[in-house]
Amino acid sequence: MDKSEPFKNVENRIFRIRGKRVMLDRDLAEFYEVKTYQLRQRVKKNITRFPKDSMFRLTRQELLRCQAGRPNESVRRSLPYAFTGQGFAMLSTVLNSKRAILVNIQIIRESTGLLR
Repeated sequence: MDKSEPFKNVENRIFRIRGKRVMLDRDLAEFYEVKTYQLRQRVKKNITRFPKDSMFRLTRQELLRCQAGRPNESVRRSLPYAFTGQGFAMLSTVLNSKRAILVNIQIIRESTGLLR
């Protein structure tokens, strides 16, 4: 991923699930350049920063819909989390990295509707 453009090719990673535009934890981990388990761990340690309307866990059926465009997707041990725009922005504050700072700045600049 180009470090100067954190949101390059982001549109094909946004899904409409339960009437909300969301991104999955695995894709967000890639954007933030962390492992998915690290992202989840930071969320769990800071769970009060993530209200129920900012993230939710997918059902198996929802996951299958998201994997339709990814034929080589590896089998997951657990169901992924989906983050709304609010959850996506909050991740920037709980992940401690230079990349998270860059993404946070870009979120502020792009807040004209990217994930609303």
